[in-house]
Amino acid sequence: MQMSIRSIIVDDEPNNIENLQQIIQTYCTEIEVVSTASNAHDAIAAIKVNQPELLFLDIQMPGQSGFDVLRAFDKINFEVIFITAYDKYGIQAIKFSALDYLLKPIDVAEFKLAIEKAKQKISGRQQNHSIENLLQYIKAGQKETPKITLPTLTEIMYVKITDIIRCEASNNYTSFYLQSGECVLVCKTLKEFADILKPHQFVRAHQSHLVNLQFVKSYLKEDGGTLLLNDQTKVPISRQNREMVKDALGKSL
Repeated sequence: MQMSIRSIIVDDEPNNIENLQQIIQTYCTEIEVVSTASNAHDAIAAIKVNQPELLFLDIQMPGQSGFDVLRAFDKINFEVIFITAYDKYGIQAIKFSALDYLLKPIDVAEFKLAIEKAKQKISGRQQNHSIENLLQYIKAGQKETPKITLPTLTEIMYVKITDIIRCEASNNYTSFYLQSGECVLVCKTLKEFADILKPHQFVRAHQSHLVNLQFVKSYLKEDGGTLLLNDQTKVPISRQNREMVKDALGKSL
């Protein structure tokens, strides 16, 4: 029997709601849209009444935002796919929490992929800690250190970015080396994490290496440039990144 997923669409523009409903009817018939809302107040009420498993949530709306909708609930027991044209900071916050988002106008292929991910999560019926992590990030802004979500093959870890010493690429995987001595293997590329962590004093020393500048002990001139870290690890610096690394080190002092 095909899985049926109760969902709610929240968007302040009626044409966006209609467009999303059409995409769902055409490509994802297992999604049952039980309600729609055009503002945060109506969305909160609809969620309480209908108890959805999946929420398609616009972020920017007049008055209260999509984040305000989520803050209204002590526990998030539904999955969320953000449908947004939100700014770079908002997207970065969502990426930190490993949540799905789709940029307007919606790409059908990306939409179908997001639905598949949501279906896997819904089948687990677990409390959505990723949403809680996102709200914590938004609340803290950039004044406090947020946690980053690291999805491994067996669990989802929530790690303070200040606890990350370095990251190393291995094909489509990334190894995170933490202050505790633990190494966490994550099923994502280094490039994605480089974009997320760049504003937090991380520098791409090499195609395969991302380093937290807080843990750099010294710059060694050997082999064209090497970073010596506090744990005595040596990280190579590529020739094309040499000046960028020196500049980043100068700014971090």
